[in-house]
Amino acid sequence: MKQRRNFSLLPCLPADYILMLKLLADSVFSFDVEWIPDPKSAEILHQTPRLDEPGPDASDSFEALWAAARKQGDPEDFQPYLKTILCRIVSLAGILREKIPGGGAELKLISLPTDPSDSSKCEEKSLLITFLKSVGRKKPQLVGYNSAQADVPIIVQRAIVNGLPGFGFSDRPDKPWLGVDYFDARNSDYNVDLADALGQYRDRPSLHQAASLSGIPGKIDVSGDSVAQMWAENKLDEIVAYNEFDAFTTHLLWARVAHFSGLLSGEQYEQEQSLVRSLLEEEIAGGRTHLRKFVDEWDRLLGLTGQAKST
Repeated sequence: MKQRRNFSLLPCLPADYILMLKLLADSVFSFDVEWIPDPKSAEILHQTPRLDEPGPDASDSFEALWAAARKQGDPEDFQPYLKTILCRIVSLAGILREKIPGGGAELKLISLPTDPSDSSKCEEKSLLITFLKSVGRKKPQLVGYNSAQADVPIIVQRAIVNGLPGFGFSDRPDKPWLGVDYFDARNSDYNVDLADALGQYRDRPSLHQAASLSGIPGKIDVSGDSVAQMWAENKLDEIVAYNEFDAFTTHLLWARVAHFSGLLSGEQYEQEQSLVRSLLEEEIAGGRTHLRKFVDEWDRLLGLTGQAKST
């Protein structure tokens, strides 16, 4: 279950903490992670029965973790925020943007697990190894929404729980400006949290709000609160599809913020949207037919917001 922190409860930071983009790296990865309450955490901490796969008993494991996190006065069916270390990553998707000779760029959809029907490829450890090795090797600029507070921490925590090395992802320069640093979102240009570019605390929009008002598809059909139940019902393919929607949403919002920041000219911004649309059509033709919903919603919102359709 993808969860969001209640930022109104956090201490206030200076107004200049709102961050704007300063760098457009040769390699950019706009990503999103989906997770659920980890049945193994429930087994270890609350002595629930062992559970190795989806099924109706998963609800009991989830409930044990939620019950322990509820505060006095919370409704019995309330699903409170769980510390990310108590959760299991079940899907990770992103749009990899790489600069090509001549100044243009090419896009690629990265989606894990690559085959939701293959249980060996769905193991959290396998997902983490693939992600950490790839990012550690390419060193892209990571772009997410609330990623500095949630997505990056859960990747680090769950890698440690699984006993994994950093595979280059954990490398740190002596000073933030001397190289890639994924552990200092305030000072490094390689851990970009778009939420920090759009506001803090009470004024921070959700990804759905920021995207939809910008003519970009937000949440389609499901929300992060549905992921745990979907996993229990063995609907991992639907979780992956939902995660891919969020990856495209994040990348389109990144392009819009990069345009505002002066990193993409008006012409380059239009070209980026065209690249996204071409990638969507290629993936649909290749069998990811669920992405047609994203294209249709994109066209609807472009018309609703009075913006020209990207071609």
